[in-house]
Amino acid sequence: MREPTLGNPQNTIAVLQKYNFVFQKKFGQNFLIDTHVLDKIIRSAQIGKEDLVLEIGPGIGTMTQHLACAARRVVAVEIDRGLIPILEDTLEGYDNVRVINDDVLKVDIAKLAEEEDQGRPIKVVANLPYYITTPIIMALFEQNVPLSSITVMVQKEVADRIQTGPGSKDYGALSLAVQYYARPYLVANVPPNCFMPRPKVGSAVIRLERYETPPVETADEKLLFQVIRASFNQRRKTLANGLKNSAELDFTKEETEEAIAKLGKGPAVRGETLSLVEFAELTDYLSEIKKKRKNSRKE
Repeated sequence: MREPTLGNPQNTIAVLQKYNFVFQKKFGQNFLIDTHVLDKIIRSAQIGKEDLVLEIGPGIGTMTQHLACAARRVVAVEIDRGLIPILEDTLEGYDNVRVINDDVLKVDIAKLAEEEDQGRPIKVVANLPYYITTPIIMALFEQNVPLSSITVMVQKEVADRIQTGPGSKDYGALSLAVQYYARPYLVANVPPNCFMPRPKVGSAVIRLERYETPPVETADEKLLFQVIRASFNQRRKTLANGLKNSAELDFTKEETEEAIAKLGKGPAVRGETLSLVEFAELTDYLSEIKKKRKNSRKE
C-alpha cells in the first residue's frame, strides 16, 4: 500500500488542475490541506487494523489515503460524480477502499456494515459539508446503524452547540439529541487556512462516542424528542407555551403546566434551562397524562 501523498497544498492543487476540477458550492466542498489536522483526526478516531471506517465526503481522497493506512477497510461515500475519476486515481494502490457514488442519506448503512463487517460497530470519519451536518449526524444515530464513534469536522458553531449544557446560548435541540446518543469530545479547533478553498468560518473536529445505552431512561423516546424540539422552536417563549404551540404535540396549557409543576419548576421556566435528565422526567409526566386521557375516553 502506498504512503499518503495528499494533505498539503501543492499536491492538492496538482490533482485539481490535472482534472480541471471546479468546486461545487451546492456540495459545500472545502478540502483539508493540513497533514497535522489529518493526523489528529486519525488519532482521535482511534482507528485500528480491525476497523471498518465509513468516510462521508472523501473529496479528492486526502483523508481516505490516511484512513486506508490505519484501518482494515474504508468505505467512502461521495455525492459528487465529478470526483469519482479523481478518487479512482488518488486511491489507486489502496486495495482496502471502496468508493460509493451516492448521497449518504440514501445509503442503507446498517446493510453496508452487515456486508462489509458482519454488522459489527463501525467508525465514521467525515469532513462534513456545513449545510447538511445535523441531518447526517442525526440519521446515523436514529437509523440504528451499528456505530462505535463518529469523528467529524464541523463548523465551530455546531461543535459548540453539540457539547454545551443548559443555560448557554448555544444549548438547544441538537445539544440534547446528540448527548442522548453519544458522549461528545472536542478534538481540535481548525482555522480556515487549513482548507481549500478557505471557508468564511472556523471549524472544529468533534468526536462522538456512542453510548451502549442512553444516559437517561424514558417511557417514550419519540415523545422525548418531540418535547425537546417543541421546547426550542420558540426560544423566547416559556416552556409551557412552547409545548402548547407545537404542531407535534396535543397537550392543553393546563396539562403542560401540570407536568412542569410535577418537575418542580414554575410556570415561567424556559426550555433552555432544563437538563437531559429533566427532559426525560417531563416526558414521562406527559406520557402519564396521555395514558390517563386515553383511559378516561375508554370509560
